[in-house]
Amino acid sequence: MGKNCVIIGGGIIGLSSAYYLQKAGHQVTVIDQGSMDSGASYVNAGYLTPSHIIPLAAPGVMKQGIKWMFSSKSPLYIKPRINADFLKWTMAFNNSCSEKNVAKAIPAIRDINLLSRDLYSDIKATENFSFQLEKKGLLMLCQSEHMLEEEGHVLALATKEGLPAHLLSAAEVQQKMPDAKLNIKGAAFYECDQHTTPGEFMGELKTLLQQKGVTLLKQEQVVDFDFSGENIRVVKTASGKTIDADEVILATGAWAGSLNKKLKLNILMQAGKGYRINSETETGITLPSILCEAKVAVTPMNGFTRYAGTMEIAGINHDINKARVDAIAEAVPKYFPEVSISEQEKADAQCGLRPVTPDGLPYIGRTSKWKNLTIAAGHAMMGWSLGPATGLLVSEVINGKKPSLDLGVYNPDRKF
Repeated sequence: MGKNCVIIGGGIIGLSSAYYLQKAGHQVTVIDQGSMDSGASYVNAGYLTPSHIIPLAAPGVMKQGIKWMFSSKSPLYIKPRINADFLKWTMAFNNSCSEKNVAKAIPAIRDINLLSRDLYSDIKATENFSFQLEKKGLLMLCQSEHMLEEEGHVLALATKEGLPAHLLSAAEVQQKMPDAKLNIKGAAFYECDQHTTPGEFMGELKTLLQQKGVTLLKQEQVVDFDFSGENIRVVKTASGKTIDADEVILATGAWAGSLNKKLKLNILMQAGKGYRINSETETGITLPSILCEAKVAVTPMNGFTRYAGTMEIAGINHDINKARVDAIAEAVPKYFPEVSISEQEKADAQCGLRPVTPDGLPYIGRTSKWKNLTIAAGHAMMGWSLGPATGLLVSEVINGKKPSLDLGVYNPDRKF
């Protein structure tokens, strides 16, 4: 018999969870405080990235982050502030920047990425979707021998994990993109990666869910709950709606703070803001590419090129930091000398908030606090890549099935 499943959060994680839950025969309601047409699920680089096996919390990252605090254009910016949740997160993040954390994370990140990548293909075929899904791999473009050497070390780890990848000379990269002038020393090339145009998939998925009877409540902020023993029984919104719940899925991402307190959860998470610039100018860039020194992603999407980057941990806000947009725009012609980004394209830049856990791994699974609460949040820069896999895992948890992956490493109650 189907359950009443209430999903809080209408981004890629929430909608993917709704997809698999409705397929399993449940009645699903998705509640989102926005209009379900903006945010990180729409402004990301569109990558499906098994190659990204190193978590954000890695040796040296905290030290580098402190140095970058003094630059408004740095790839990673952590704004210092007196806030208890932020300070707890910072201490836990610092503790997680270790070889031990990396060793734990690599197989977990690989496995969930590979599962999710293949699920995108399954969904496209099963539902006859038409969204862009291209299997062209990913280039890690390097301008210095030092960066090329660093990327070579990561590539060696990836190949050891069974991911097809190899180093390319500048001439070999140029052969792959003959119409784009390049200024690089070489690149790591990951054949395992794919890319999409996010807005296309999100649009098709929302339409399908509504056709299948899923209720999408937009512009509704969840403010409270009613409880019965160790279960959440009613979800309440600011407009006065009350939704009965047999199961609750918390997929609110960066906005989870106040709800965590209502639910008495001790979940450490901070919002990491990313930016994107879209350009319809012809560039000759035909392969997804990351500009390694600048930490900027370049994606040839359906009808335009997207430039995306930065991780700005500075609290909950959607303010556009012009210096960070400029940093993305200035990085591009350093690698692609014939490509420029206009002032209007920069003025049209958008941002999205990505939920970041201290160890760089998402929270997926039950908590010990409430018997019918499942957490699906904290995917940081891999939310888009991991959406379908997370949705499948959520449905397996609620259906009482053995999960496709070991959820121990994603345990929302884990200590840092």
